[in-house]
Amino acid sequence: MSRTLLVVHHTPSPATRELLEAVLAGARDPEITGVDVVVRPALAATVPDVLEADGYLFGTTANFGYMSGALKHFFDTVYYPSLDHVAGRPYGLWVHGNNDTVGAVTSVEKLAAGLALTKVADTLEVVTAIDADVRQRAYDLGGTVAATLMEE
Repeated sequence: MSRTLLVVHHTPSPATRELLEAVLAGARDPEITGVDVVVRPALAATVPDVLEADGYLFGTTANFGYMSGALKHFFDTVYYPSLDHVAGRPYGLWVHGNNDTVGAVTSVEKLAAGLALTKVADTLEVVTAIDADVRQRAYDLGGTVAATLMEE
């Protein structure tokens, strides 16, 4: 039986797009089988997307000490309809900021805790240029969350 990993992201810049591509490459690693990766921009993700998924990867920029408005809109839209339906499902998070990611990470983690999602990988916080190390860490994040679904 195939499992579904929903990737919800806000990627307005080349750096955030590069992170998304690395996360997706990890989630789609050829050694990970039985996991379908569904990718949705934060403003396009829907309640059915969330309810039909078995796990989640969230990606956002850090804007003014908070997650992006697009990812906030996503959570505003899906939170209550998903409450009590997604408890225990795994998730991972990556955040890109110019100098600080703390507020963005905290805000997403509070919402994930409210939904009773289970964090299965360390959050990837990036405030540097995207280099080989950052790309590898993003790849590992995607692979970790996808592999968690494969094992279930």
